[in-house]
Amino acid sequence: MQSLALGCFPQVKIVHTSTKYHGQIYIPEVNNLLMLACVIVTLAFRTTEKLSNAYGIAVVFVMTLTSGFLVLVMIMIWKTHILFVIVYVLIIGTFELILLSSVLYKFNQGGYLPLAFAMFLMFIMYVWNYVYRKKYHFELQNKISPLKVKETVDETNYHRLPGLAIFYSELVHGIPPIFKHYVENVPALHSVLVFVSVKSLPISKVPVEERFLFRRVKPPDLYVFRCVVRYGYNDKRNEEEPFERLLVERLKEFIRDDSVLSINASKCNRVSTEQCNVELESDCDIHDDAKFLVDRDIEVVEKTFSIGVVHFIGEQDVIAGKGSNIAKRFVIDYAFNILKRNLRQSSKVLDIPHKRMLKVGMIYEL
Repeated sequence: MQSLALGCFPQVKIVHTSTKYHGQIYIPEVNNLLMLACVIVTLAFRTTEKLSNAYGIAVVFVMTLTSGFLVLVMIMIWKTHILFVIVYVLIIGTFELILLSSVLYKFNQGGYLPLAFAMFLMFIMYVWNYVYRKKYHFELQNKISPLKVKETVDETNYHRLPGLAIFYSELVHGIPPIFKHYVENVPALHSVLVFVSVKSLPISKVPVEERFLFRRVKPPDLYVFRCVVRYGYNDKRNEEEPFERLLVERLKEFIRDDSVLSINASKCNRVSTEQCNVELESDCDIHDDAKFLVDRDIEVVEKTFSIGVVHFIGEQDVIAGKGSNIAKRFVIDYAFNILKRNLRQSSKVLDIPHKRMLKVGMIYEL
């Protein structure tokens, strides 16, 4: 789970088998791969002697690495006196190094197997994390700030379509560059746009009232919102109530709350610049205008939701930029793209209905 959260491993299905114990999980893809690996290794080695050699090296390497990490914990976290650390290294470290050297002489008799598996997994994790970070930095550098959304839209002769559109992105702040790419090629926008970023939290469940975090992109007449949706590892999507309905209901609550905050902010600003009698006379007008705007915005959201919801998913194809060396081209153009094509797609991870899903393609030169 930590590897997935840090972008160090491709998307896989994780099933939490216990609501009580946090780390009790089941990963079908990994389980199937382990089954195939066990069958292949058994057929290739044929004898238990080579299997025991591989197992022995794996166990001793785990012991040695654990001791090494424990030394780092003693120094950096526990702040243990350096003399105790030296004593620990001399006693435990010497014993484990002797034990490791005694099993390494069987390296060519099956002991290479755990190291080969480790190198294979490290290669996959390195490729995925390297391209994941490159792609994320590309989006950060080319993202559209909320202040430039109006400018981006005005540059194209666009039309508003009835309905609500949900754009999915990994960016929490700002608008992803694929939005500009979409507007430039398809100058048509839905009446209400919501940019959604789905995040998984390391807790069991997130209350529904705390799951959605909204921000409004100005000017308000664009009806563009940003939303962060937070799930716990035991939360089920589209189970109690459809995701679209929940999002719309929380969006309407946000519009009401945002109006109240705007009124309070305008009052605070006015107290410092106007006389008290002017405040009392204008309070009723402010409340009436705010109520009218809130009712209008909620009506627009409800109307667009009743017309239909469309889910936009960005399909970012990555290629190595011009002037890239052979190693970078191999990692991005071949290794990463092979992993991406043979693993879970974002539509399955997000559980999006296929009948209302559109994919917007864009090429990232990294």
